[in-house]
Amino acid sequence: MKILRVIVLLILLVALSVGIALALSRPRPIADGTTSAARLAPGPYSVHQAEDLWVDDSRPTAANGDFSGAPDRTFPIAMWSPKGAPGPHPLLVYSHGFMSNRHGGRYLAEHMASHGYVVVSTDYPLTHFGAPGGPFADDVVNQPADVSFLIDRVLALRPEQRDFAGGIDRDRIGALGLSLGGLTTTLVAYHPRLGDPRIRAAVSIAGPSVMFGPDYFDFADVPFLMIAGTHDAMIQYAANGRPVPGLISEGGLITIAEASHAGFSSMASGPMRLLGNPDNLGCRSLLANLDIEPGGNPFSDLGGAEEGMVDASGTPLPCEIQFDDALHPGRQHMLTTLAVRAFFGSHFAADASDRAAHTRFLEVTLPSEIAEIDYAGALRS
Repeated sequence: MKILRVIVLLILLVALSVGIALALSRPRPIADGTTSAARLAPGPYSVHQAEDLWVDDSRPTAANGDFSGAPDRTFPIAMWSPKGAPGPHPLLVYSHGFMSNRHGGRYLAEHMASHGYVVVSTDYPLTHFGAPGGPFADDVVNQPADVSFLIDRVLALRPEQRDFAGGIDRDRIGALGLSLGGLTTTLVAYHPRLGDPRIRAAVSIAGPSVMFGPDYFDFADVPFLMIAGTHDAMIQYAANGRPVPGLISEGGLITIAEASHAGFSSMASGPMRLLGNPDNLGCRSLLANLDIEPGGNPFSDLGGAEEGMVDASGTPLPCEIQFDDALHPGRQHMLTTLAVRAFFGSHFAADASDRAAHTRFLEVTLPSEIAEIDYAGALRS
């Protein structure tokens, strides 16, 4: 019994030490009195979160490792919606990164829902952390159709099945995602075979883009924003983020100085933030679960030149470059939230003057107020 008490005491001391360390490692706040600080505040609506299980019985889940496959694709979903807000509402589909889950973008979903958006996310069948047979990145080719299924299901909800009033505005449907979810977003927004024409605006957060040629973004008239960090060890900024303005004709690139890859995830808001650079842990987990042949083209299943793709053989492999430190994940979340809301607001706000205000903030005010932020607009005409 005495040993048990000692163990319990040690656990409590460790928990207390972690709690103190977390309290002392708060991110540097946005400066008071700035437009950015005002815009970071939650919106006028409280947020309702719901969980459900949806099944698409029209498509199978492939065999994977010791998993023999399934005749359908099953989706545990999370949905965030604004309480008491009049509709119809804009809809956003958030796609998680490799080995993450439907809550990976929770901080973004909660903020957007407080401003009147409905946000839905899911654990994709084979790329989430607990996927049967182990996380399998190649299943990303099936995820654009998963996004379409989620849109179908949200649009089909009857009034008594919804936690929000007024339904969805079918002309204001957007997609966003992190890492592999950013790739999913870019595929569902533009791909001539895998895309969904209902997507009207798209945000890729640290998503791979090295495989996209300039013709790729001509397949759909959809504004695009890339948000990328200079200290991303998994999806190298120079190859994937920096070239984006030269590929697109509407939208741009938000660069966050010293931002890491894992720092964009909600999971980095806990003890991970004590690591200095959360990519150090993220890289170990990624490399243990990602099977990439050096010198090969890991994106060949997405198509060829006729679909706007370029040969990505020899693309920089994840975690070839390491960074000693990185921006505090909490600060990174703040800056990402500001950019995401401004971008979607610039296209989905109901009033033209509001859309213009969001555009000015994204392109001018945000980079002028925040030292870590740089904005580069689309260069293609």
